[in-house]
Amino acid sequence: MPPIGHRNPWKIIHTLSGQILRYLLNHNKLVLTNKKKILIIDDESDLCLLMKSYFVRKNYDVYSAATLQEGLIKMEEVLPDILFLDNNLPDGIGWTKVESFLHVNPSLRLFLMSGYPPTFPNIPGFSYEVLIKPISFADLEIL
Repeated sequence: MPPIGHRNPWKIIHTLSGQILRYLLNHNKLVLTNKKKILIIDDESDLCLLMKSYFVRKNYDVYSAATLQEGLIKMEEVLPDILFLDNNLPDGIGWTKVESFLHVNPSLRLFLMSGYPPTFPNIPGFSYEVLIKPISFADLEIL
């Protein structure tokens, strides 16, 4: 066996990267999927279930949260591509926390939801879409 200084560095890197990849896969730290992820933050559980059912059939991974606090935690865990955010939540006004969500994922596609037409947030340099409840499946076809 050659001295350490004479080993092929690419072989060492290849071996280490394989070991790291196996560890991540075995410990559920790495998910190999190309599905887009959706996070729905809304306290109306029936709406969340209907939206989840709809988007799962469209081949999305869907997660939901009933509060802002739970939503912020899921946002950091899941790193979704798309966020549906309700305005009136049990622990606060969802739309006032948009910048917190964008801080986690600046390329987030954002849909703001509300049961009534509220004042729309001004987010410089960022566009979003507003869905007024009740939401139909036709409203969700925009994805």
